[in-house]
Amino acid sequence: MTKGISYRIRKLLRLRDGLSWGYYCTDFLFRKILRQNKGVHWAIHHTSTIHCADRIICGIDVYPGDSPSVYINAVNGVQIGDYTNIGPMVGLISANHDFINNDHFAIVPPIIIGKHCWIGKGATILPSVVLGDFTIVGAGAIVSKSFEEGYCVIAGNPAKVIRTLDKNECNDFAKRKHA
Repeated sequence: MTKGISYRIRKLLRLRDGLSWGYYCTDFLFRKILRQNKGVHWAIHHTSTIHCADRIICGIDVYPGDSPSVYINAVNGVQIGDYTNIGPMVGLISANHDFINNDHFAIVPPIIIGKHCWIGKGATILPSVVLGDFTIVGAGAIVSKSFEEGYCVIAGNPAKVIRTLDKNECNDFAKRKHA
């Protein structure tokens, strides 16, 4: 069975399945012509804003900002593990202003998000937070402290663990996904 021209063009341009041609045309208009988010090297939604894209390390199948209205401030760096999803209106804020001199950012460790995480709509992750693998952040959560152990669902303001996930079940899923 031969593949159509659309499939060949998508493969040649490394375009992801599931996103329309209109999405990519809008992305081209805003990033390449209007120079909005010009430093980002992957397609993002035109309503998303990413500062310091060169300080973002993305794992496999991770495209921060492809959902609407995502805000990422990566001044101190952001690392996102493989297969992590970031929902609409999420804020990843790796830097805060210096408490004394508002003209400068405080230097702190980067935000680190593990593999197979899911950041729900409107959640905000603050500077220096580390989230372990399989951490699900509930919609609207404010994450101000780390959950390095992972394998949990966190929600609220401030975020706290509301459910733990079965580590073996999660790891079996990851093995099947990578097989």
